[in-house]
Amino acid sequence: MNIISIILLLWRINLPTTSAASAPIAKPNCTTHCGDVAIPYPFGIGPNKDCYLDKWFQIDCRHTNSTTSANYSRQVPFLKSVNLELLNISLFKNDRQSVRVKNPITFFSCEGKETRQPQNLTGSPFIYSQTDNTFIAVSCGLSATLTSDHGTVRECGSICQNNTNSDFGNCHGIDCCEDILPKAELSSAFSIKIQSNSSTSDPKGDCKYAFLVEEDWLMFNSSNFRDVKHMDNVPVVLDWILNAHDYGERFRGKTDQSGNQSTPFCNSYDDRNTMICACQPGMEGNPYLLQPCQDIDECKGSNECGGDVCENFAGGYSCYSNINGLRCTQRHSAGGKTGTYKCHFFGRASEIIILGLDSGVALLLLLINAWWVHKFLKKRKTIARKKMFFKRNGGLLLEQQLSSGKVNVDKIKLFDSKELEKSTNNFSIDRILGQGGQGTVYKGMLADGRIVAIKKSEKVDKSKLSEFINEVVILSQIIHRNVVQIMGCCLETEVPLLVYEFIPNGTLSQFIQEQIEEFPLTWDMRLQIATEIAGALSYLHNGASFPIYHRDIKSANILLDEKYRAKIADFGISRSISIDQTHLTTRVHGTFGYLDPEYFQSSQFTEKSDVYSFGVVLVELLTGQKPISAVTGSEEEEYRSLATYFITSMQEDRVFNIVDAQVLKDGSETQIQVVANLARRCLNLNGRSRPAMREVTSELEAVQMSRKPSISDDQQNSEGDDFVEDDAVGHWDVESLSEVSASY
Repeated sequence: MNIISIILLLWRINLPTTSAASAPIAKPNCTTHCGDVAIPYPFGIGPNKDCYLDKWFQIDCRHTNSTTSANYSRQVPFLKSVNLELLNISLFKNDRQSVRVKNPITFFSCEGKETRQPQNLTGSPFIYSQTDNTFIAVSCGLSATLTSDHGTVRECGSICQNNTNSDFGNCHGIDCCEDILPKAELSSAFSIKIQSNSSTSDPKGDCKYAFLVEEDWLMFNSSNFRDVKHMDNVPVVLDWILNAHDYGERFRGKTDQSGNQSTPFCNSYDDRNTMICACQPGMEGNPYLLQPCQDIDECKGSNECGGDVCENFAGGYSCYSNINGLRCTQRHSAGGKTGTYKCHFFGRASEIIILGLDSGVALLLLLINAWWVHKFLKKRKTIARKKMFFKRNGGLLLEQQLSSGKVNVDKIKLFDSKELEKSTNNFSIDRILGQGGQGTVYKGMLADGRIVAIKKSEKVDKSKLSEFINEVVILSQIIHRNVVQIMGCCLETEVPLLVYEFIPNGTLSQFIQEQIEEFPLTWDMRLQIATEIAGALSYLHNGASFPIYHRDIKSANILLDEKYRAKIADFGISRSISIDQTHLTTRVHGTFGYLDPEYFQSSQFTEKSDVYSFGVVLVELLTGQKPISAVTGSEEEEYRSLATYFITSMQEDRVFNIVDAQVLKDGSETQIQVVANLARRCLNLNGRSRPAMREVTSELEAVQMSRKPSISDDQQNSEGDDFVEDDAVGHWDVESLSEVSASY
């Protein structure tokens, strides 16, 4: 192979791909786009009637407010004749012409949802695509019927199963059903009916809904079927047809394929005399504009030349190679025809002498280029893997939250995976700070010297991804000195990573259970920690822009900084609610010993559920005991709830028998009694009778003030601090929590 040919080949491989000037898509002086949607003729934007073929192809470009900001308006195209939002237009694809539009979802017995049927397209040039759409009905124990203007065309049914995580593309008759459209009928109108199967219907009375939807969107959309009920519309593909009897005269002179490569042509198909216009193979442009089509340069895209030199010509391209002094050519047409190799001698005898030198240089260049290609492919593979991990680890969900304005973008940094691996010595075991239900926490040092804590999920669990993204969203909204601050996250690794400020002195649970004589947990420290926790919870409930329920308050989730100030952490199962909400109905989450009995029974989590959990932490600070502990001296293995044991001790007037020795040493009986009574009120089985965290904070601050030297113990007002028997404070034994999974 000649050295010049090889250099030309390498130059073509490494040359950046450029595109020719775009061919016109609309008539002169007509708008070509509405928002980011291209509008090619015969479609057009009014009011100039010359911009579109007829009324059916008129586009109404409307202004709508953005979902992220009421002050930001965006343009959205609508097919004016049928009042459907337009997503995109295809002039010619697989011998068909189509548009993608948003079609309504049909809801049945769904609160706040209107029952709307698929749009009736009768009389228009639009029909529902037989090849691109499918029929879906969601809910269990149902029978769904799809009726067209030709009668009943499809029926499907579903059965019930305790599975609410059905993914798109996996609807097999459990909690939903799916059926493709018939290939033999062209339909412009559909109606949907759903009936419940009384023997297998959903006992919860879940709402039922059905819809026609684009099959490709269904396959690649990452949401689950039940999330569609939060939408009003889904994408549907409509084929559009031009009748040759009506429009053939307008495009006269183009009904036969011309020998001129740049001349578009129109053909009629099927017994309906449907007319489709297209450019010649290898050409591009809008055939309905009555203008010449432009050549596509295949040498700048995918072609069959491989390592040979590519040369473009109108309607195709040629591949050139030099073999032992012979120049060989193979011609390829865009229509799929491939010519034979034709070779001719082009060199002189002297070229044989320099062939060896050429071959050596060529080999060197090939090796260099091979190394470059290997490096390029490796980098592209790494980028592709990072994109895959980003999507799998909830990146799309985080982007949705970012666009909705729920996340403080200034507080969230997307860290590079290499930086976090380096900061933790590749997540070494000796860097582990702790492990919990949400993952493992490592200590790391960033390049700028900052010490951080990095939470790494144990495995890729789709059910946990929402909790991970939820923690990012919740923490980004909180600015409080007693709440751990988020710094950012990394989603481009195999498992997601969350980065937040490093808190050096471990958890409150460790500090209570592992006390040392050199640095005891004094009464003043306990009061300070309790007041800080209460203040942070009061802020979450009342001071944040939206009320936030932590849902897992426990001493293991309270961190202590370098000055032993408390910081609440682990917001994986936390939830923010609207201001007018009073509770949150969810599947029961929590931790043994801290779980609100009222929440356990009703599945309704309120701010008073956090108060109950705080009460258990307060009792831990008073007694130094674990929330759940084994009963000594028992023949069978039994466990005792600290909350129940504390309430019983209060009722029997022996609370000072279980108070920690350090507390008895440092605190006065009056102060201890006040805090004990406060803890008792927080542990009241009736949530309405528990104090709000704002009230708890005030009472703890009052006890702290009484500890100041300027106020003597005899000046303290202990009125109302004596224990009063309350029938609402009953026993809640740990055995009654046996139905809750130990993983909570």
